[in-house]
This record gives sequence, structure tokens and C-alpha cells, in this order.
Amino acid sequence: MSDIVAALGEQALIEGFRLAGASVLAAETDDDVRAGWAAIPGNAKVVILTPRAAAALGARLADPQSPMTVVLPS
Repeated sequence: MSDIVAALGEQALIEGFRLAGASVLAAETDDDVRAGWAAIPGNAKVVILTPRAAAALGARLADPQSPMTVVLPS
């Protein structure tokens, strides 16, 4: 299984990453974001987040076991 890039957040902002091969997890609410974070495949090495998704995840992003994250500019 190869390493992957995932994108998590509002669909309108992340859908284009699918064209580049990212695994897209659309999440429109904070609860959806947290559920999407839990569903990210274990082989994900980078997760692209919308600003709203990053805010919803808060301290979870500091977990050293989590994948590297990149937050889109607002």
C-alpha cells in the first residue's frame, strides 16, 4: 500500500485535490470534520485541511502520531 495525501474540509474548497490524486473527505460541520479525521487512512502522510477543519480539530493536530498537516490559507 503506498503513502497517500488526504484533504479534509468543506467540499467546495477541497474537491479539486481529487484531481491530483488526494483522498478527499468532505466535512461541512465540526462533527463531520472529527469523524473524517478518524477515517483518514493509516497510510496518509500528509493531510490538507481547510482553516475551518483545522479549527475544529484543535489539539488533535499536535498529536505526534498524526500525519503532517497543511492548512489552506483563508
